[in-house]
Parts: sequence; C-alpha cells; structure tokens
Amino acid sequence: MSTTKAPTLAVVKQDEAEGMRVLQPSGWPMPKGYANGISAEGRIVVTGGVIGWDASETLADGFIPQVRQALENIAAILAEGNARPEHLVRLTWYVVDMDEYLGHLKELGKIYREIFGSHYPAMALVQVVRLVEKAARVEIEATAVVPR
Repeated sequence: MSTTKAPTLAVVKQDEAEGMRVLQPSGWPMPKGYANGISAEGRIVVTGGVIGWDASETLADGFIPQVRQALENIAAILAEGNARPEHLVRLTWYVVDMDEYLGHLKELGKIYREIFGSHYPAMALVQVVRLVEKAARVEIEATAVVPR
C-alpha cells in the first residue's frame, strides 16, 4: 500500500469567463505563459490545425510572422463561433524547430498578449519533422469553452 498522497488541487483564480477556473496544484510553482489545467463548463469551439497564412492562402514569411497570423486566424475562427480569446482552455503548438521557438520567447509573448490578452490556457508544445504545408513553421490547435 502506497503512502504517497496525491497533490491537493487548489483553484488559484476565477477567470473572467464565467464557469472557467485555472487549476493549480497546491505547492507547485506558478507556470509562466500557460496554465497547468483549466476547468470549464459550456459550449465547445474547436479549431483544426491553424497555420500562418491569410485568406488567400499566402503563407507569412518567417516564424514570427507565421505565429502572428496563426494566432490572428484562431481569433477569427473563435469569433465565428461566438467565442473570445478568454474562452480558450487549450492550445497545442506544433513547431518544426524547437530552438526557433525558444529563441523568440519574449517576442512570442508580446504577440500572444496583443492578440489574446493575458489569458493563458493549458498549452502543449511539440516539435515535428514537418507540417503539411512544407513552408509552414508552426501550426496551432485551439479549444475554447463558451459559458452557457
């Protein structure tokens, strides 16, 4: 029989979006730029993998411009589903070069806040060999929960 106790979950803040809570296990360090977990109730809005191209399918030139366009595209998809960035509960980022991502953290944070504000959902970051569009440097999937 194990004597190890599971960590007690502590809700650290009630988000602006009603029915959403950021979950932070007691005693864990606060993450920067993401949440460990989110609890939410409501209508789900999900995107596919979104890359940094515009409505004419012209891909932005370079990693940072592609990230900006991908996040703007996600914001547009959310709006189409009557959702806002503060309804985001999860983002999964796929990058072709982890060092490229890590080398631009300050700039990425600035762009993120310009488009999504200071709401940080649960996030995952995965390096992949390539994306469907060969010149794409990043692809992002988003899940939002709109309160009832």
